[in-house]
Amino acid sequence: MEYVSALVPPVVMAVFFTGLIVTIVKTQGGVNKAKEDAVVDAVLARAEHARQTHRDTEV
Repeated sequence: MEYVSALVPPVVMAVFFTGLIVTIVKTQGGVNKAKEDAVVDAVLARAEHARQTHRDTEV
């Protein structure tokens, strides 16, 4: 019976890990991809604008 208690934690972790990977793969692309891309583009644009503003005020 010790082998059962030794195997349970790795099996449980493997099941949860598989579920996590399946969830990640399912949420890639699709309807949410355009929203995620828009958010990333907005953050990058804001960072670039802040960097240019900071550079202009230093000179």
